[in-house]
Amino acid sequence: MKKFLSLFLLLSVVVLALAACGKGETVKENENDTSNNESTTGKNTLVVGASNGVHALILEKAKPILAEQGVNLEIRRYQDFVMPNQDLDSGDLDANYFQHIPYLEDEIASKGYNFVNAGGVHIEPIGIYSKEYKSVEDLPKGATILISNSVTDQGRILTLLESLGLIKLADGIDKSAATISDIVKNPKKLVIDADSPAEMLVAYYEQDEGDAVVINSNYAIDAQINPLKESIAIESTDSPYVNVVAVRKGDENKESIKKLMDVLHSKEVQDYIQSEWNGAVVPVNE
Repeated sequence: MKKFLSLFLLLSVVVLALAACGKGETVKENENDTSNNESTTGKNTLVVGASNGVHALILEKAKPILAEQGVNLEIRRYQDFVMPNQDLDSGDLDANYFQHIPYLEDEIASKGYNFVNAGGVHIEPIGIYSKEYKSVEDLPKGATILISNSVTDQGRILTLLESLGLIKLADGIDKSAATISDIVKNPKKLVIDADSPAEMLVAYYEQDEGDAVVINSNYAIDAQINPLKESIAIESTDSPYVNVVAVRKGDENKESIKKLMDVLHSKEVQDYIQSEWNGAVVPVNE
């Protein structure tokens, strides 16, 4: 009986999911339906994809300022790091704001996107967190440190660990592209576990897995974790990992994009970033 009910429920979910997908595709194909595609409402609408959280909140702050300048900002929120670039490439977005410079450069190199950096907005320093230890000096020999499995994150994380004296990377390498195999000295014989998706690291920290966990501030802030108060070490604010607005090549010269960047670099928005996150997110103007 339980198996029959489980099968019935599974089939019901599949049918409903298919129905929902069918409805979603109909809306997308209907170019006259502006309820889900505000970019069809006029030439002055700017559609920008953003990570849900810090990036989207900063854009929300910019939205009324842009409206005063005649630009209707539509913000599309994403939960992943794949679709925003795909949607920018396909033309579904006019710009996106979710990635730092090394990630953007890697996406361009590996996927052939014809994108450019329209300007940097902020930095989200990465931090090291531990439920058991109060400082990196307290980490014992053989301690396990959980880090992101993203290749573009690992060089950044290993550079942080090196700056803290926990490891030494090989001389002469591009440290932004460093991997665990580039570690030449590891005096505490730390076990650096790079098998975890970046979005899972908060959960592992909260479950007290590993001796320490390295988490990007955007994930920490989304989980109501204060990077400045709860981390046992944090990246310097002069990090090169600036979060930028990306556009298709040539679009950086569009008036609406220029207005967007001017507003994001304005004192009002940059003061908002500073006051809202108290240094856990650092504004830049470049």
